[in-house]
Amino acid sequence: MIPTIIGITLVTFLIVQLAPGDPVKLSMGIGGDTLKAEGQSKEILEEQRKLLGLDKPLWLRYPLWLSKIARLDFGRSFKDWRPVRDIIVERLPITLQINLISIFIAYLIAVPIGIDASVHAGKIRERSVTVVLFILYSLPSFWTAYILIYFLAGGNYLNILPVGGISSPGAAEFGFWHWLADRLWHLALPVACLTYASFAGISRYMRSGMMEVLRQDYIRTARAKGLSERGVIFKHALRNSVIPIVTILAGILPTLIGGSVIIETIFNIPGMGRLGFNAVLARNYPVIMAVATVSAVLTLFGILLADVLYAVVDPRIKYE
Repeated sequence: MIPTIIGITLVTFLIVQLAPGDPVKLSMGIGGDTLKAEGQSKEILEEQRKLLGLDKPLWLRYPLWLSKIARLDFGRSFKDWRPVRDIIVERLPITLQINLISIFIAYLIAVPIGIDASVHAGKIRERSVTVVLFILYSLPSFWTAYILIYFLAGGNYLNILPVGGISSPGAAEFGFWHWLADRLWHLALPVACLTYASFAGISRYMRSGMMEVLRQDYIRTARAKGLSERGVIFKHALRNSVIPIVTILAGILPTLIGGSVIIETIFNIPGMGRLGFNAVLARNYPVIMAVATVSAVLTLFGILLADVLYAVVDPRIKYE
C-alpha cells in the first residue's frame, strides 16, 4: 500500500503543480496581465510565492510536502491561510451525513430487490423491475437534480422542499428534534439524487450474485431435504452471494469522504466535493492534495477491508 500511495500522490502532485494558472495571482485577485493595472509589484508577488513555498524547484517541493503529510500536516489554504486540516474537519461531517444516509437507503432498497429479482428471474415481475432500474441507472444525476428542483423546490409546480443549503437560517438555536427535522428536510433532494442510481446498480450486483449461488449443488440439496424456500434463500444462499456487494464496499470509503462535486455544487452544500471543486478552480494546491491523498488512502484501505471481509462472509476463502 505504501508504494501505491507514494505513486498516486506523486502523479497527483505533478498534475496539480503543472496545471496552467498562477495560484499566487489567483489568491491575490490578479488577472494574467493586469499586474501593473492593479498596482502590484513583482516584489510583492515574489514574497507571496516564497511565503507559499512556491519559490522552490518542483523536485524539492514534493519531498517537503510528503514529509508534512507523514505528520498529518496538510499545510495552509492559499485562499484564506487557514490550516487545511481545520477546513476538512468543518466540511467532512456534512459530506458524511449525506453519503451515510444515501448508502443506508440504497442498500436497504437494493438488497431485497436483488433477492426478489433472482428468485423470480425471467418472469414479467422481474423484467418490469429491471426496466425501471436500468432507466434510473441511466439518468444523469445533474439532470435529475434540476428536474426535482423544477417540480418540488420552487419551480412552476410545487414548493415543498428547499432548493439548497443544509439548514434554515437560525437553525443553531433550534431544539434537537426541530434541528434534525430541518436538516433532513434540506437533505431530501440531494440524498434522493445520490441514492437512485446507487440502489439500481447494487441491486443488479445482488441479483447476479444470488442467481449464481442458486444454481449450486448444495442449494439443490437443501431444497431436496425439504427446507422451505425462505430458509434456503436467507440461510444458505444469501451469505454466499454477497461477495459482489462486499467488493463494492471498496469504493464506499473514498465516496464518503470525497463527496459528490455535482450534487454539492447544484444544491449549494458546503461539503468535501464542493471544497475540492473550488480548490481546483483557485489552484489551491494544499486543499487539492489533501482531498486527493485522503481519497487515495481510503480507497486502498477499502480494498484491504473488502479482502478481509471476503473470508468473513465466505468461509471457503482463506488467505495463507
